[in-house]
Order: sequence, then C-alpha cells, then structure tokens
Amino acid sequence: MKFFTTLSLLFCFSIALAQYTTPGTGVDWTLDDVATASPATVSVNGNVYTLSANLTVAATDILRINTDITLEIASGVRVTVLEFGSFYISADQVLVTAVDEASPYDGFRFEEGSDIDIQNTTFQFGGGIQVLTETFTLNNCILQNNVSGVATGGTVALSRGMPVITNNQFLFNANPAISSAATNQVSAYIFNNYIEGNNQSNQNRPQINMAVTRPTDTLKIIGNTIIGDRNMTMAGGIAIANFVGGTASVYAIIENNTIIDNRFGIALLGNNNYVEVKNNIIEDNNSQNDPMQGGSGINFLSNSGDQNVILSENKIRRNLWGVTIQQPNPGSSNINFGDDQDNPGLNVFSENGNNGEIFALYNNGPNTILAKNNCWVEDGEGTLAEAEEVIFHIEDDPTLGEVIFDPIFCEPLAGIEDNLLLDFNFYPNPAKNQISFKNENNFETITFYNVNGQKVFTQDVIQGANTINFNLNAGIYFIAFDGESNQIVKKIVVK
Repeated sequence: MKFFTTLSLLFCFSIALAQYTTPGTGVDWTLDDVATASPATVSVNGNVYTLSANLTVAATDILRINTDITLEIASGVRVTVLEFGSFYISADQVLVTAVDEASPYDGFRFEEGSDIDIQNTTFQFGGGIQVLTETFTLNNCILQNNVSGVATGGTVALSRGMPVITNNQFLFNANPAISSAATNQVSAYIFNNYIEGNNQSNQNRPQINMAVTRPTDTLKIIGNTIIGDRNMTMAGGIAIANFVGGTASVYAIIENNTIIDNRFGIALLGNNNYVEVKNNIIEDNNSQNDPMQGGSGINFLSNSGDQNVILSENKIRRNLWGVTIQQPNPGSSNINFGDDQDNPGLNVFSENGNNGEIFALYNNGPNTILAKNNCWVEDGEGTLAEAEEVIFHIEDDPTLGEVIFDPIFCEPLAGIEDNLLLDFNFYPNPAKNQISFKNENNFETITFYNVNGQKVFTQDVIQGANTINFNLNAGIYFIAFDGESNQIVKKIVVK
C-alpha cells in the first residue's frame, strides 16, 4: 500500500510539473525564449514549434509571435495569459494546429485585464479561444474545425468590454463562431467576417450568439456573411438575447449582413432591446423546415413587449416566415418597419411561407406595428389588398395588434438578374478565388463591386468558356457582366 501511494504521489507531482509559467518580471519573449527557458515545454524544428505542456504568460510579461511559423500543440494543452499579461501575433502568416488532428489541444484562455492582439493566424483542431479580457483584437484570421475545449459557448467566447473581431473566417467549428455569456456585458465590433457551417454539434444555437451589452456602448454586427450548413438543422444565423431582467439592456446595430441557409436569420429575444436592423439580406433560412420551431427571417420574442427596434432596407426572401413578432402581453413595444418621420421603411419581402401560405409579417401580439413604405410582395403589383394577403394581424384575429402598412413602396431594381438573362449563371457560388461560366451573350468584360459600390476587380472575357481568377477578401460582392448591348448583375459570396 505504501509503495502504491508513493508511486501515485510521484505521478501526480510529474503531472503538476507539465506546465511552464513565464517569470513575471516584465520579460518580452518569443517562443524561442520559452524554448530556451523550458525545452520540455517548447521544442523547435526550423519554423515549426511544438508546445508539449501548458504555457502561462504571467502578469507584466509579453509573449510575441512576430515571424511566420507553425505552432503545433499537444493534446489537451492550453495557453493562458494572466491579468496584465500580453499576447501579440503580428506575423504575416501563422498556423496554430494540433500535433494530432484527432486529439485537439485545449485552446487559449485570456484572463481579465490581459492585452491581446492577434493578426493573420489560422487556428484549427483546438478548443477555441476563451476571452475574459476587455482588450482583445482578432483580425484577418481563420478559425476552422475547432471543438469544444477551454471555450464552450463559442469558438471565440467573449465575456466583457468592446472586443474587435474583423475580417476573419469562421469555418465548420463545433460551437457557434462568436458568443457572449448571458449575463456579461459585451459590446463587440464584429465586422466583415465570413462565417460558414459553425455549430457542427447541431445544438439549438446560432452562429453568432450574443447577449446583454454595455449600457453606454453599442454591439455592432456589420458586413458579415453568415452561411449555414443545411445539414445542421438547429443552427441559426444571429441571436441577441436579454433574459437577465432588471435594467440590463441590449444596444445593437445589425447592418449590411448576408444571412443564408440557417435555421433562422435573426432572433431578438427578451426585453429592453434597442436595436437597428438595416440593409441585411436574409434568405432561405429554413434548414429545419418546421414552421412551428423556427424558420423566421427575423423573429422578435418578448414577454413584456418591451423592445425598441427599427428595421429598414432589409431584403427578406424565401424563409418559412418573413418576420414573426411574439409578444403576448402589451408593453412599450416599438417595432418600427417604417414611419412618416425617421424610418424610411423600404424593406422587401418575397416568398416567405410555409404550408402553402405566404407570411411576410406575422404580428402574434397585441401591439400596433408601424410598417409604412415597404414592398410586401416583390415583383407584385404593390396594392394594399396584395399586402393584406401576406400580413397576419388584427384583420385575421381581433385579439392581435394592427399592422399599419399603408402606403406601400416597391421600387424597380434596375440591373438585377431576375429581370435580365434568366438562364445565365456562373459557378461555384460561394467561391474562393475562381469562377467559371459559359459566355454565350456577347459579354466583353466582368467587373466586381463591393457592397459600397466600389470597383475592386475587372477583366476582359471571351466568347465561350471562361475561368476567372481573382484575389478578394471574404465577403459579398456584385459582378457586372457587360456587353455592347446587354448587362447582367449577379451577387457572389467570396469565402
């Protein structure tokens, strides 16, 4: 028994030593410095570094990666940066991966008060990034095939402050791409990210899953592309939830995003929400195909009805429902689709329906909704009777609130592909850096435009088969195919 106990103690002691903490003396180190101080923790072979034990950056210390390297991390190993520690990646191209893809590393944990700036890095086959600090930047990175590890709520799990997440790709991770905890105040800036196929665990969670915000700062979700994996029938697009109660609030802008092929598009849940939803493309969010469980382009759910939301210039097409409002109790609700003052309306609805019926807007609550100057049936006649057919409100159930939708405004969209050359197309879409098409329409040039209308790429084309190579950041673009006597504009998603 004594012999067994001694061996057990020695085993536990050896496990406890399987880690390294920087000295906490204000050192500014690279991985080479860590390898020198602790060869058992980091080994080096050319530009490949292997992390074999947990690594902790102590308070006042800095760990930098400023050269192009591959960092392989052993199964279950974690990198932690303590309060007042710093971690910076500034190289042009860094790969962080598992030693064995079948045995992921545990991930990265950044404690409150640490300073984190990560650029141009691919993170794969790990346990995600747990962000407990207020000071966090993640830019031009790829996060793919990560699992649940140190971060469980999302591949990048946020806890406080105003983190900056820009120009990244989140691809086929087990958890949502980005999340924040239910009770933590996070006002992130989430801009121009390409997000596809996350929540591979297929739980009832969206790809961006946020909660309450700071009382004086706004959560901004702008210019992102959010594509669902239609096999993941429980994964939604964007959700912002406030179920904390009291004075907790949500201040958010959701603008210029493209949200396609998810279980739902956008869900705003709970009370005290002050949100602007503007100029988003929300299409085909019906992967679960059960109208009693989801499928809304936009869904509002509040027990008290206390939501203040402005919606304008959104394109909402081919979801099971266009917009659903679930507010069973009267409250200070102000869900505004268009008025005669500050909100121009201009939302466009098309073919949102289930079980043979079209539902552009379903007001399942007692509150009156202002919804002027919208197009309720795209390619329709734009009549009040036509709109009434696709809006469910007091006229259909006297216990419900009225939707005030007069006047209607449907503006012809010049240059859109539905009106020109219907049989023409290119492939693939989404695309990475190449498209192909057969030119039988005497096109002479193609030009790529970004969502701001700026020309970013142009090339001459020939009759017959064409393959076009380009190098653009992930996002939404429009391609104009131009000939002497015709033109067509197509939307493309670049990943």
